[in-house]
Amino acid sequence: MKTLIITTALLISSLLTAQTSFEQGMGKSLGLWGEGKAQEASALMERIAAAEKSNWLPNYYVALINTTEAFNPANKEKVPAMIIKAQDAIDNATLISPNNDEIMVVQAMLYTVILIQDPMTNGVKYTGLVMEQYGKALAINPNNPRAVFSKAEFEIGGAKYWGTDIKPMCAQIEKSIGLFANFKPETPFSPKWGLDRAQEALKACK
Repeated sequence: MKTLIITTALLISSLLTAQTSFEQGMGKSLGLWGEGKAQEASALMERIAAAEKSNWLPNYYVALINTTEAFNPANKEKVPAMIIKAQDAIDNATLISPNNDEIMVVQAMLYTVILIQDPMTNGVKYTGLVMEQYGKALAINPNNPRAVFSKAEFEIGGAKYWGTDIKPMCAQIEKSIGLFANFKPETPFSPKWGLDRAQEALKACK
């Protein structure tokens, strides 16, 4: 997950030639993340968010960086702080852009992070919260490839745990690949990650 999202971050930062200070800052932050400097990337994105109070994207990336890094076992001791930082950023992004399906996808991912910290305690509650967020995101935009893929990926985890058939989820992953092919981000920094992950997941299905 981390490597593939970071590849997208590197691509964005490499394509941008210096323009506005916002674009420079966003490109630099995503570049730092691509270099494995997640803490520095998050800190810079937080500064951008403080300056760009009407733009939801910097807070979105603060949340995405910390949520993605929280899945890394190497960051086990940092996870509680990452969860708090990511949730604060999600809350701030949502205030700026309510009913935003991309933010809801990251919220679902963050709930997944919380769930896996203690599945026995958190399983029932956070499974419901994860599915609620994906459901809301898909109600807003049923063609959001990240929502379609991430929901299917989450459901595969549950299906494998319970020993149930994953074919329906694999079909959704295949559907998401088609959606990725037709997805056109609104801006150079709009979310566009996920295709490589979906392709790898589909290979695993087969």
